[in-house]
Parts: sequence; C-alpha cells; structure tokens
Amino acid sequence: MENFRTEMYPDPALGEENSWRQMLIDIIETLLISLVLFAVINFISARIRVESVSMRETLLPGDFVLVNRMAYKVNDFLTGEIRRGDVVVFDPPFAAPEPYIKRVIGLPGEVVTINDGKLYIDDTLMNESYIQVSYHSNGSWEIPQNEIFVMGDNRNNSSDSRSWGTVPINNIIGKALFVYWPIEQWGALTSSAVAAAESP
Repeated sequence: MENFRTEMYPDPALGEENSWRQMLIDIIETLLISLVLFAVINFISARIRVESVSMRETLLPGDFVLVNRMAYKVNDFLTGEIRRGDVVVFDPPFAAPEPYIKRVIGLPGEVVTINDGKLYIDDTLMNESYIQVSYHSNGSWEIPQNEIFVMGDNRNNSSDSRSWGTVPINNIIGKALFVYWPIEQWGALTSSAVAAAESP
C-alpha cells in the first residue's frame, strides 16, 4: 500500500528539483546559442563609429556603420569583386590605432591622375557625384596589382592614397553597408558611381 501511495503521489520536492534542473538546462542552451550567434555575426560583420570628417558629407563624425566582412572574400552570388565607388573599411599601410574608412577610386593596374581637382582613370575624365566641395590636388599614381587607391569624399580634409599610397587588398576589413545610427543618418551606403564624365 505504501508503494502504491508513493507512485500515485510523487514527492513534490522531487518535482521541484526536476523543474529547476530543466530551467537551468534551458538557460545554458539559450546562452550557448546566443554566444554562437554573436560569434557568427561578428565573423561576418563589424560595426564601426566614424571618427573623422574625411568622408563628409557621405559619413559624419559619430555615425555608426555596419560593415560586411565577407564582401570580398569569395566570388559568388552573395559577394563580389571590389568596385569603384565602394566605401571600404581597411587597415592603412602604416601603423594606425584605428581602421580607416574611404571610397575606392582606383583598381589594380589602373593609373589615377588628379589635375587641379579633376579625376582621371587611365586618362578618362571621371564624374564624382558625391563630391560636395571643390579641391585642387594634383598628381599621378600607378596602382600595383592586388592594391587599390582610396580617397575620402571630403578631399580637402582627408588623409588618403594621395599622401600615403595604395592599400593592399588584403588590408581590407570589409565593405560599409549602411549607417544605422543616428536615426537621421540612417540609410544604405550604395556604391556611388565614379563614372566617365559625359563629353561636352
């Protein structure tokens, strides 16, 4: 009879212990899934805060930008080759405390020439719709294979390839996708066209 009563009415303390054990298992599983998701998200993306005025007016100091780390890793339907006009985050070819963010202007094997603020790629005059203020740089640079030429959109206040040279493609951290903060700056960073200027 005693055994019968025990089976019919299990010890409440035992049930409570099982409930706590299951809750602990659920919490551990949730934490592990969260950690895995966090690691995956950080592997494929990065979040940076713009600190300088070199990309004004496209990017302002204090903007937070989402960066696709995988953008140039593999050539498939999700990723692609570096395009002229892409905004990229990279480690500059010298010791620097933080990564830089600039726009891709010249591609491997090309010759970039600036004549009184006019940009030429392999002697073709280019139209840059994102430049808001005129600038008066001059110079010519031949881009080695596996390297790119970058400049800030705020050409009068940008430390870029004009002063310290080209950037190895291996230094690229990723492609800037969009500004997610502050809200008033929210929007995608599409690859602005650096296109051949129309003939007069």
